[in-house]
Amino acid sequence: MTKIQQEIGKIIQELPPQTHLVAVSKFHSAESIQEAYDAGQRIFGESYVKELQQKHDVLPPDIEWHFIGHLQTNKVKYIAPYISLIHAVDTPKLLSEISKQGIKCNRKIPCLLELHVAKEETKYGFSPQECIDYLTSGTWKDLKGAEISGIMCMASNVDDKEQIAREFEEAYQFFQCVKDRFFQNNNSFCIRSWGMSDDYPIAIEHGSTFVRIGTRIFGQRKY
Repeated sequence: MTKIQQEIGKIIQELPPQTHLVAVSKFHSAESIQEAYDAGQRIFGESYVKELQQKHDVLPPDIEWHFIGHLQTNKVKYIAPYISLIHAVDTPKLLSEISKQGIKCNRKIPCLLELHVAKEETKYGFSPQECIDYLTSGTWKDLKGAEISGIMCMASNVDDKEQIAREFEEAYQFFQCVKDRFFQNNNSFCIRSWGMSDDYPIAIEHGSTFVRIGTRIFGQRKY
């Protein structure tokens, strides 16, 4: 068993039944992804469209590819035919473009709204109020090729575990508020994507259903 496969096994044992692993494979080779696949991992996260395209073309067809990075509207068309989940929808314009491309592919593409809870200006995403305003507008209901399936966020890049916990808890409470107010009868709105290699145990404690882990599995980037 390889080191990658050992780490996959350890992480899976740590996760509760409701929390799923997204193996963040950006900047790592197709061979490394194949190792993780051979250990049973099926969900992989990529952040760059060209890199994802190359890997999609050579790796097993039953992989669930998640796009976890900042997605430009002009790149959506390249991944729309097969992407399983887009984690970081940060503007209404992007969601509209995803819907447009989803319709062309006869798909309804699952998406997460990116919530900005971190105390860092460099993070993308809706502020809580912007997200509420957008959902209240109701324009998203007319999008036939995209489906809002939950919330994604990133915590501040700090060592203060209490601050990280507060930010994840804010995201969890926001998810519950939005669920009750806008998606009460929609079972598809169920995904909470937060937690990475350094903070995923805290994320699990605060309701995460998808943790995005790369460095612990694959080590430092290979290229």
